[in-house]
Amino acid sequence: MDPIIIVSIVIGLALFFDFTNGFHDTANAMATPIATGALKPKVAVGIAAAMNLAGAFLSTAVAKAISVDLINKDVNLHVEMVFAGLTGAILWNLTTWIFGLPSSSSHALFGGLIGATIVYAGFSAINTAKVFEKVLIPAICAPLIAGASAWMATRLAYMITARDRKDREALGVGTGRKYFRIGQIFSSSLVALAHGTNDAQKTMGVITLVLVAAGHQASGDHVQTWVIIASALAIAVGTYAGGWRIIRTLGTGLARIKPAQGFSSEVSTGVAILASSHLGFALSTTQVASGSVVGAGLGKAGGRIRWTKARHIIIGWLLTLPAAAIVGALSASLTKLGNVGLLLDALITVAVITALFQISRRNRVTAINVTSEVEDASAIVLSPRQVRAAARKAAKKKKGLKS
Repeated sequence: MDPIIIVSIVIGLALFFDFTNGFHDTANAMATPIATGALKPKVAVGIAAAMNLAGAFLSTAVAKAISVDLINKDVNLHVEMVFAGLTGAILWNLTTWIFGLPSSSSHALFGGLIGATIVYAGFSAINTAKVFEKVLIPAICAPLIAGASAWMATRLAYMITARDRKDREALGVGTGRKYFRIGQIFSSSLVALAHGTNDAQKTMGVITLVLVAAGHQASGDHVQTWVIIASALAIAVGTYAGGWRIIRTLGTGLARIKPAQGFSSEVSTGVAILASSHLGFALSTTQVASGSVVGAGLGKAGGRIRWTKARHIIIGWLLTLPAAAIVGALSASLTKLGNVGLLLDALITVAVITALFQISRRNRVTAINVTSEVEDASAIVLSPRQVRAAARKAAKKKKGLKS
């Protein structure tokens, strides 16, 4: 097969991954303002798309981390290897989308590329030190830091606006917490901007890797302008496509949050991601956003974690990188067979993608019904009211057993 055709296919696949990243990760920015009623779903997604587009032009530090640091410099790169890695990332991304599981698109990409690289060049080809520095350590620390920041910000917000009922009646004023809903418009936009800055760069890094492998670029230490523009547009269009399934889970499954909590979680998420992008850390925005929402949920005195729901999301995080690596490795094994293997791998990928989209049509989640599902879904964090209700129910049951 003509090398130019192969390069074009892989670049197209990378941009498709960017598109899936957009609709998969829309919820990172917009789940909380939708859940609190600060923004209508379609308005929220439109804002997210615009901010993702703008954010993609702010930095290329993460792109360089992928195109330069992930694979050792002495490894002979193959375009087919990048193709195989992308198929692993896309298939896992879409599978988790079907189940509404907020897994990490970033870790799916890294897993797919690592699995394919190991098949082509062995374990020694992976720059393990950089993988730990740029991917694994931030994956552990960033959600914890964002969660702790959101917890402190929520506590501070409630402390500043605290007024007991007697004072409110005497002064004829409320707590003022409703105004946090207005603030969420800006804080959620900050998260969307940060998401575009960090996640669009991952596709830029992959395309740059392909160009280096094909000999169209001498090294991966810079990103061409057309690559930045194409990646920015792809993630923006994907974001506008919705991602209602993920919004349903992240917006409600994590916590029944109030505007003050939503504002705190979004500011914490946005700041953490922007700082990490500046340092070249390829974060999972899903994990950071989830950590922030849990921290904000616990920030309101009396909240407790519902571990059943939390376990569901954590398992998705842990499975993502190895699962995508396995799919990437299997895909790489096919592409090593030559043009026939490459064609077979492409056909399998298209077939699976088509099947997943057909399955998704049976249980559609759209802008029309996402809000009700946001309100009704179960939560990781039990609110103080839910904790008190559970305590009363337990006491009543205990009293019944004694009698």
